[in-house]
Amino acid sequence: MKTAPWWAFLRPWQTNILLLLLGLGLMGFTHQLTKEFTRFEIGYSLTAGWSVGLYLCGVLLVLTQRTNRYTLPLILLVALVCRAIALPPPPHLSSDIYRYVWDGIVQHAHISPYRYVPGDPALTRLRAPNQWVFDHINRRDYAHTIYPPAAQFIFYLVTFFSATVTAMKVAMILFECVTVYALIQFLNALGVAKERCLIYAWCPLLVWEIGSSGHVDAIAMAFIAMALLARYRDKPIATGLFLGLAVITKLYPIILLPALFRRGEYKMPATAAAVIAIGYASYASVGLRVFGFLGGYVQEEGMATGSRYFLLEQAQHLPGLHNLSTTIYMVFVAAVFAALLFWCWKISAPTQTAASTTALLQSFRLPTDAAFLLPAFAMALALMLLFSPHYPWYLAWLLPFLTLIPNLTVMAYICAFFYMCTTALATGSGPTQFLLNQIVYGQLCVAVCLEAAARLRCRKPGILSY
Repeated sequence: MKTAPWWAFLRPWQTNILLLLLGLGLMGFTHQLTKEFTRFEIGYSLTAGWSVGLYLCGVLLVLTQRTNRYTLPLILLVALVCRAIALPPPPHLSSDIYRYVWDGIVQHAHISPYRYVPGDPALTRLRAPNQWVFDHINRRDYAHTIYPPAAQFIFYLVTFFSATVTAMKVAMILFECVTVYALIQFLNALGVAKERCLIYAWCPLLVWEIGSSGHVDAIAMAFIAMALLARYRDKPIATGLFLGLAVITKLYPIILLPALFRRGEYKMPATAAAVIAIGYASYASVGLRVFGFLGGYVQEEGMATGSRYFLLEQAQHLPGLHNLSTTIYMVFVAAVFAALLFWCWKISAPTQTAASTTALLQSFRLPTDAAFLLPAFAMALALMLLFSPHYPWYLAWLLPFLTLIPNLTVMAYICAFFYMCTTALATGSGPTQFLLNQIVYGQLCVAVCLEAAARLRCRKPGILSY
């Protein structure tokens, strides 16, 4: 009979009671969030801070304590209730979802969503029946839609049933259900506790940004999770299909292609390329406008000038590096991804695994067949750290990876960034945003040191690797 580790001192029913209490607390703070939309009571930062604290306690419980067959249903119920609480109120923290609904409405009028900006006189006849949606669209007078073809097709389907923000939010929550399903299947295949899905399902960032704001990242995460599961099951065509759909929902999942590639197997990249090509061909009547506001967004967010990149800005504060150029920083970024690409290539061989990779797999208790998860996670994390997003929902796609490979470093990054984005420092640019990033990256460095020290001392996985 297998002996439970010394830290698993709670009985399953005790674990469930504590999870229930934590879940009730999360529900309460989700309700508090919706109250903050209309009047200040305790503020977003205090609401977020308590939510993060309760969430981390829940994560610690499922990673260290014994559970039973009632634990998973309890976790899923709390997750659904939190999102149900956030569903009815109109989104307050972001207005992006109004563009989703508008793009669907435009397509039902047999007009490409890429052809006109919402404020164009050609769309005047669509405004009156949908004035409430139109009035809340951001950048409506100068920005064509930025959302790729798969996202547009889903906007079309949702607005076919109901051209409302609530219907769009419901659709995003349903895609989250797909993500949770894929994660549970993956966890079960890995032979670890399915209750780990709490890492994804209870995360306050998702409750706020998907349940409340309805960001399209929910669709991308569902496709990414299904692609990871298909890759583990050695289904190259399904992997390529889901990865391609993820790319034409939010472009950044393209970074995962080298990690999911298996050397000598070209069905996956060929399928992904075909899906992407077909997706863009479906909307190609507008020519290059099919890429929408992408170029304008790059300029607006400071990606072209380098003002977006925290690590570059931090380096420029060092003596002798005040004139460090964006070009040099991009060379550094290219070098980082070149190293990661080499790692992907080494792991992609079906019959060989380097000793260092084997050690990493053992530390995270992953089988050799799941080796691709390590470079995939590294690629996703590197993209976020190097390009330092200013919006918390951009980090959401790290959560499926974190659920499969729990670790303190990424947990600290996500929770710290989510919390700091609810404070007065979250201005998006300038000295206050720089200070916010200094705090977040500082906490990240502390987490890296703590995790490294724990591994060196114990010579076995840290507590968050179980």
